[in-house]
Amino acid sequence: MAIYISLIKFTGAGIKSIKDSPKRAQAFREMAQKKGVKVRDIYWCLGRYDIVTILEGDDEAVAALGLTSGSLGNVRTETLRAMDQETFGRVLQNVG
Repeated sequence: MAIYISLIKFTGAGIKSIKDSPKRAQAFREMAQKKGVKVRDIYWCLGRYDIVTILEGDDEAVAALGLTSGSLGNVRTETLRAMDQETFGRVLQNVG
């Protein structure tokens, strides 16, 4: 399965109800599971982004998860396709 990193920022509504964030994270895990996406980790952060998630799944499932999550109005997401060392090594075999 592909790996994705989601960089998440709270919206005004999300920060207004910040104390619900752990409960929303659990709901996110459950939503991800129903869509066939594995949530490896969720981290709350200081700085430019408020949350970082590490996900495993296919393009369509991860895209649907991000759009569904964003449509709830508490967060905005930016999702990156990531590669572990083994996958990147296979990519490098085709370089040149």
